[in-house]
Amino acid sequence: MPAENLIEKLLSLKGEVASVPSPADEKELESVRIKYLGKKGVLSILSQEMRSVPADQKPEAGKLLQEIRSTLEGLVGSAEIEIKRNKVRREIEGEFFDTTLPSIQPEFGSAHPISAVMDEITDIFSGMGFQVEEGPETESDLYNFEKLNFPPEHPARDMQDTFHLLDVEKILRTHTSPVQVRAMEKYGPPLAVIAPGKVYRCDADVTHSPMFHQIEGFVIDKNITMGDLKGTLKAFATRLYGADVKVRLRPSFFPFVEPGAEMDVSCVICGGAGCRVCKQSGWLEILGAGMIHPNVLKASGIDPDQWGGFAFGLGIERIAMLKYGVDDIRLFFENDMRFLRQFKGGV
Repeated sequence: MPAENLIEKLLSLKGEVASVPSPADEKELESVRIKYLGKKGVLSILSQEMRSVPADQKPEAGKLLQEIRSTLEGLVGSAEIEIKRNKVRREIEGEFFDTTLPSIQPEFGSAHPISAVMDEITDIFSGMGFQVEEGPETESDLYNFEKLNFPPEHPARDMQDTFHLLDVEKILRTHTSPVQVRAMEKYGPPLAVIAPGKVYRCDADVTHSPMFHQIEGFVIDKNITMGDLKGTLKAFATRLYGADVKVRLRPSFFPFVEPGAEMDVSCVICGGAGCRVCKQSGWLEILGAGMIHPNVLKASGIDPDQWGGFAFGLGIERIAMLKYGVDDIRLFFENDMRFLRQFKGGV
C-alpha cells in the first residue's frame, strides 16, 4: 500500500478519535476499547499495514500511529477512572448512615516490650547521672576486640561467635562494649556512660537470638572501687524489681575487666524460695560486670595509675524475659500480635 494511503487513513482516524465522546459506562468503555485498541481493532490493522510503507515514510506514519494510540489510551484511562468514581458515588448516595451509632474505636499501638524495658533501664541510669551514648553496629576488630583486651588468637574470642562482613575489616559488633572505648577516647575522664543498642552473634535457640539488645554501662573516675560497682547495681536492681530484691556478685571472667563478676538477683518469681524459673536456686543471673582492665584504659588513652573505673553489661531480652515470664526469646521477634497485645500500656 502506498504510504500516502496509510497516512490519509491515520489522519482520518486521528480526526475521528478526537471527536469520540467519553464513554459513560462500562459497556461503552469496553466497546471503544475493542473497536480501537483490541487485537482486531483499527489500530492493530493499521499497524500491520506499516510493513508495506517505504522506509523514508515510516517515521511520519509511525508518529501519527503513536499519537492516535496515546490519545485513545488517555481517553480510555480517564473514562475508566470517572466511571469508577461515579459508581462509588452512587453507592455512597444510596447508603443509609446512622450518625447516632457509636463509632468504632481504633486500635492504638504501644511500645514493643523490648523497647519498653530498654527505655525503663535507660531512664533508671539517666536518673543516676549516666549520659547516653551510641556507637556503630558495624565495627572494626580493633574496637570490638583488640582495644577491649582481646588480642589476636586470644581464646576469649571464642566466647563470641562473630558475623564477619564481606569487607574483611568489618564485623557486626558482638557487644556494646566498643562504645565504652569510643566514649573514653572522645570525652576523657571522668565519665559515667550507658550505651544501649543492638548486637549480633551466630547463635539461635529459645534463649538466644542472632540479633539482640544490650546496655553497656561504665564509670571512670578516681578512687573507684568494687563497692561503688555493687552499690550502683544494687540501686539499679531496686528500681527495676522493687525494694525487697537482693543482689549478689559471683566471680567470673571477662577479658575487659579485672576482677570480673556476674550479678544475680533474688528470683522475682518465687521471691528466693526456689522455683522452675530459677531452677530451685532462688537466684537469677542478670548481668556481667567488673573493674575496667588497665589495658582497656591504656588503649583508650587513659592513665590507669591516675584513673580507674567499673563497667557492666546486661542483656535486655534477658531482663524482659524475667520481667514478663517469657520462656522463649524468639517470641519477641516473631511479630505475633496476640503476643504483643499483652504488653499494651508499656512497662
